[in-house]
Amino acid sequence: MTFLQFCLFFAFPGRKVKCYNLERILTFAQKNPRTAQRAEEPKKRRDRRDQRAEARGHMILSHIEPMETKDILQAAIQAGKAIMEVYDSPQSEWQVESKADNSQLTLADRRTHEIINEALKKSPYLMISEEGKIRKYAERNHHRHVWIVDPLDGTKEFIKRNGEFTVNIALVEDGLPIFGVIYAPALHLLYYGNARDGAFKCEVNPETGEWGEPQELPLARRKKGDKFRVVASRSHLSPETKAYIDRLKETHGEVELVSAGSSLKICMVAEGSADVYPRLAPTMEWDTAAGQAIALAAGCQVVEAETEQPMRYNKEDLLNPFFIVKGSSLNIG
Repeated sequence: MTFLQFCLFFAFPGRKVKCYNLERILTFAQKNPRTAQRAEEPKKRRDRRDQRAEARGHMILSHIEPMETKDILQAAIQAGKAIMEVYDSPQSEWQVESKADNSQLTLADRRTHEIINEALKKSPYLMISEEGKIRKYAERNHHRHVWIVDPLDGTKEFIKRNGEFTVNIALVEDGLPIFGVIYAPALHLLYYGNARDGAFKCEVNPETGEWGEPQELPLARRKKGDKFRVVASRSHLSPETKAYIDRLKETHGEVELVSAGSSLKICMVAEGSADVYPRLAPTMEWDTAAGQAIALAAGCQVVEAETEQPMRYNKEDLLNPFFIVKGSSLNIG
């Protein structure tokens, strides 16, 4: 395998993994008969086309180091196993601490960070992790590719023992997520995707760590007469979010509110079990990067609430703006 190759989304247990050269992995914006002529187009025209592609949340993928998709999936599953070892132990052994922002840190956060950090050492790219030391913007702003990781997304859900916590791993290129993995170890569910090959969901055998046949997302599309479903946070339902839901009721009539924790909310929109996820409350880049990659791969939109532009990453301030995740079959404001 050359350093331009990356194995994407065909890692079935016991089967040969299919590899792709990432220079050939294109976004939906490139899928037209004139792609071969693109290099000869005037620069201004190419720039306009790239801007339109970015506005839809799709990017042209360049090459990355030869890490197989299965390596990343296995790292997420291994991290999930470490989480469950803590989760299934007596709560007195969890070593819950408060971080500088008053959020909670557990032994599980630290263990999973170490596992993922070790796995990503195969790649030359910088890792931004909630539990790691964040480099100053002057040191990371020139990096085209960065890994953005949340070793345990949904610490509150973990502590509440409701099972709705995840491991999040994303690869970002030029500010936009191009590859994402989300694993919910208590639910044995694995989501992953990229813009070229789509998004997938599969079940994981917690004993062996093997994953089953992937199902392509979305699993279902909205039909006429279906009740409009909004997914929102169990822990962070802000007044702004409530006001947004009230506006949706004016347009769609009866609205069903579905609650979920962690990045599973984005996955619900990606798989079609919810129509929209408004997050009008603070989040950090590691909370959303993997989910955004999967949602885009499933044909959804993840946009800033104020500007309607795609959410961007590796910013100077890692705090996200308020955002909306819109299902693939929707066109809502």
